[in-house]
Amino acid sequence: MWKKIKPYVIGIAIPLIVGGLSAWLIRDGMTQYNNMAKPALSPPSWLFPIVWTILFILMGIGSAIVWQNREQDPEAAGAALRIYGAQLVVNFFWSIIFFNMQAYLFAFIWLVLLWLMIIIMIIEFRKTSPAAAWLQLPYLLWVTFAGYLTFAVWLLNR
Repeated sequence: MWKKIKPYVIGIAIPLIVGGLSAWLIRDGMTQYNNMAKPALSPPSWLFPIVWTILFILMGIGSAIVWQNREQDPEAAGAALRIYGAQLVVNFFWSIIFFNMQAYLFAFIWLVLLWLMIIIMIIEFRKTSPAAAWLQLPYLLWVTFAGYLTFAVWLLNR
């Protein structure tokens, strides 16, 4: 049983650790975010960690499914997991760029890069597992919404 569960435990732990480290590094920047001009539709600050936790869990489940299906097509699974890891790194640095560096326009450009990487990741995940790809759709939608928020924050606070 552990052999079946282990990829999911590791798969979920990796993005949660990355997200937790990022959150820890930006904890002081969140105070400034609460005090800045924000666009309409801006959710309350308490919602962000809840949404990101759910998204990181979905990412982890998707990556575990791809990992478990790697024997069917090792090349496709390898490509999918590489883009997954790369987008996770880009995701990690977005928070630092936005909250700590307060480089809002650059954060928007960085987020566009992340958005494109998520699309590529979904395409690559689909080659190994359509279910793993579908699990990433909420992530893509949230990052799309985050793009609106990031661009609007730049416009309102420049």
